[in-house]
Amino acid sequence: MNNQRSPRRKRLIIVTLCTALVCGVLYQLADRYLIEHVEVVVTAVEPTAAESESVEATSKSNQAATTASGVKSDDWNYSSEDLNISIEQVVTGSSSNQITYYVADVETTDASLLQSAFAKNVFGRNITETTSEIASNHQAVFAINGDYYGFRNDGIIIRNGVLYRNDPAREAVAFYKDGTMASYDEKKVTAQTLLDAGVLQTLSFGPALIKNGQLIQGFTNVKIDTNVGNRSILNANPRTGIGMIAPNHYVFVVVDGRQNDSRGITLDEFAKLFAELGAKEAYNLDGGGSSTMYFMGRVVNNPQGKQEERGVSDILYLGEG
Repeated sequence: MNNQRSPRRKRLIIVTLCTALVCGVLYQLADRYLIEHVEVVVTAVEPTAAESESVEATSKSNQAATTASGVKSDDWNYSSEDLNISIEQVVTGSSSNQITYYVADVETTDASLLQSAFAKNVFGRNITETTSEIASNHQAVFAINGDYYGFRNDGIIIRNGVLYRNDPAREAVAFYKDGTMASYDEKKVTAQTLLDAGVLQTLSFGPALIKNGQLIQGFTNVKIDTNVGNRSILNANPRTGIGMIAPNHYVFVVVDGRQNDSRGITLDEFAKLFAELGAKEAYNLDGGGSSTMYFMGRVVNNPQGKQEERGVSDILYLGEG
């Protein structure tokens, strides 16, 4: 009798262990890619009564100035005293070699108008909203997806002058108070040095496409992230990137891809495109299904080839609200 029970007992133990193992693996995957991990809730500090009166007076003054200056806008342009945005759709090539992309030429009088925002107004992993949702919640005039910082747990993450993460890992880009941008090696510059130098935003993705006016070429060994189902970053893909023509003069580019009317673009092609646009610095951001350009309440490009945005963890945006 005992000999008959032993094999059954062994099978039960094996099944139990296998079930526990599978459940453990599934939980680890869910924890890595699905479960939200809130680290910081981004909230505004309540102003004092005196500050409220000052803010209200400033707001009325700004409204009057805006009315006087006469903000002008249409489906592709926005113009005010402090911000000018002009967007162009470009189609090149034909048939299977056709590429459709969108270029936003942006000039500001104040570098602080270029801001960042987090999905759901919290900092952490696996927390997402669409670019248009985040942009709308922050009264953005213009926005693009950011670096999807929430997919990973490393990098130096400074947003709107606040340090949220300090784990150097890769080539990143910084935006300064004087309206300039520059890529840098996170492992060679401390977060405090960046803050002391007046950095307002950092984005940790890459690679850099143009540095100090020099076109970068040869991205064969570039590695950004690896995850289940990740496509090669080297091939023609949807792209999002930002370049600087001069201080406070930026150019944002979003390329559609993986669709019949746009194959996407390689990193070498992307770098050359920014050079043709006159950029002295340029940096590649999260692309693929994330690539989205938002302007005046609508998505300009065609995300994922089906007008369907993918949730992202953050955006870069401009607004005057």
